[in-house]
This record gives sequence, structure tokens and C-alpha cells, in this order.
Amino acid sequence: MARVWLTAPLTALLLFAFSSAVSSCPPSDLAALLAFKSAVRESNGGIFNSWTGTDCCRNWYGVSCDRNSRRVAEISLRAGPVYTTFEKPFRPGYMSGSISPEICKLTYLSSIIITDWQGISGEIPRCITSLSFLRIIDLTGNRISGTLPADIGRLQYLTLLSAADNVIAGEIPPSLTSVTGLMYLDLRNNQISGPIPQSLGRLQMLSRVLLSGNQISGPIPRSFCEIYRLVDLDLSNNRLLGPIPEALGRMKVLSTLKFDNNRLSGSIPASLLGSGISELNLSHNYLEGNIPDSFGGTSYFTLLDLSYNNLRGPIPKSMSSSSYVGFLDFSHNHLCGPIPSSYSDADASSFDYNDCLCGKPLKAC
Repeated sequence: MARVWLTAPLTALLLFAFSSAVSSCPPSDLAALLAFKSAVRESNGGIFNSWTGTDCCRNWYGVSCDRNSRRVAEISLRAGPVYTTFEKPFRPGYMSGSISPEICKLTYLSSIIITDWQGISGEIPRCITSLSFLRIIDLTGNRISGTLPADIGRLQYLTLLSAADNVIAGEIPPSLTSVTGLMYLDLRNNQISGPIPQSLGRLQMLSRVLLSGNQISGPIPRSFCEIYRLVDLDLSNNRLLGPIPEALGRMKVLSTLKFDNNRLSGSIPASLLGSGISELNLSHNYLEGNIPDSFGGTSYFTLLDLSYNNLRGPIPKSMSSSSYVGFLDFSHNHLCGPIPSSYSDADASSFDYNDCLCGKPLKAC
């Protein structure tokens, strides 16, 4: 058999071609990213200027690849800073267009982050649920419409789902309760309707559930009380009905509870006022009865708002034994009797529009 001898220059050329092929992203990933790019338009320009050449794993802004497979693992395009509080960040950029279904051909994706561009519209591609490695979906701050994918429960590795500040409609898919590793759920300020799935308590890893500013109806699921890691629960500005589950006040780490601007009825559970909750807003509902006399040394409220309800009776004497009460609002109820002297320096608006409260900062008894 004849031997083929390679010259040094030819050997070097072959080695270079081989190393380039290994270091470049696969042509299928490259094509998918270019299809994604072609479906959007950025008004200020700039971020896509780096999307050139055939190696999308190198110096492509917002694109990260797995070191071993060289497959695209993350798309992270943020117009504004990362959310560090519950407030909306400043949004300097503007991008329009839609999310191309071609993104679903990036089969190794673990993160899709396309946030605060204001103008990304269209629906979430249904095929996104086929991306079995997805851990993070963050589409906050756009104009995305349609509904959440009905089979989102297929994403068994998902830990964060955020689509706040969009125009998503429809119900929360029941299949979401199968995503047992989900830690963060933020669907605030959309047009979501229907009930909260009663079995949401199956998601034992949840620490934040933020569903405010929608059209969600029905009762507050009692299964919330089973999520032992839950720190923040915000269901404000919806159409929720019925009582507040009493067991919420016995949750170990629950810190923020916002149920304001709903249609909740019944009495205030005594457990809430002696719990470790620091921010409690139950205002603008139809709660009735007395304010429970269950404050104590563990009561530490940076915010306590019970205004605009149908509460009656006196302000509990035990409230004076609280470790701390910062912002306080009991206005627009039917409370009667003396205001505890420890709150004589509070703003009068905190107690206005009741039947017969008296004492500082209101008129003398």
C-alpha cells in the first residue's frame, strides 16, 4: 500500500481546520441564532453588531456555550439591570419583533433571558417546552401576548419562570404544578385570569410567588400553606374571593404577604398578627369582624395595612407589645375606641374615616 506523506504546511493547515471546527458552534445552532436575530429589531443598534462570523460561542453578546459540547446554552439579552427588588428597573433600550420558534432548535439551552425591551411581542413559542434542559425563562418587561404553554410541566429542570409586565392572558396551566424544582414564579402585571391551581402547594421549592396585577379569580389555595420555603406571596390587585387561610400565619419563613385590592371576605386570621410576617397588606377587601388581639413580641411589621375593609371594634391593646410597627394604616373601616398611646405620633391619616376612633393623633376621647 502506498503511503501518503503530508508536507508540514499541509499538516498545519489540516490541524487548523480541525481545531476551528471543534471550537466553532454547530451550524444548526448558528442558523437558529441568526433566525432569532432576523425576527427582532433593536432601535438603538449595537448588541447584534457582535453577532458576526461562524463561531457563535465566541464574543457574541449575550450568547454562552457549553465548554465541552460547544452547543449554545444561554441567551441573555437584558435591556435594563437585573431585578433586585420588586420595583421595575429603568429601561434604557427598545427592541421590537417576536421570539422566533427557531430558538427551539437550540436543544441544549438552559437559560432564555430576554428582558425589559418593551416591544418584543407575539406569543411564547409553543415548542419551548421541548427544550428539556431549560432552567431559566425570563421574558419580563415586553409586550408578549397569548397564553403560557399548556404543557409547561414538561420542563422538569425549570427553577425560574418570569414573564412579568407583559400582556399574557389565559389561565395558569395546571401542568405547572408538575415542575417540582420551581423556585421563583413571577407573572405580575399581565391579563391572566381564572383560578390559581389548587395543587400549587406541590411545588415545595418555591420561595417567591408573585401574581399581582392580573384578573385571577377564585379562592386562595390552602395548599400555599404547605410550601415551607415560601418567603414572598403577592396576590394583590386581582379578583380573589373567600377567606384568608389561617395556616398562612404559621409558616416559618413567610415575610411578605400582599392580598390588597381583591374581594376577600371573612375575618383576619389571628395567626397573621403574631407571625413573623414583616409586610402585611390586606387593604381594599371585604374583611369584617374585629382586629384580632394577637400581637406580641414576635410581631415586627415594616408595613401593616388593613385599610378599606369592614373591620369593627377597638384597636387591640396587644398591638403596643409589638416589637415594631412601621407604616400603619387602619383608615376607612368602622373601628371605635381609643388609639393606643404608643401610636399617638402616627399620622392622622392612618386612622381617618372610622366610626369613632379617638385620641392622638385624632380628636380627644
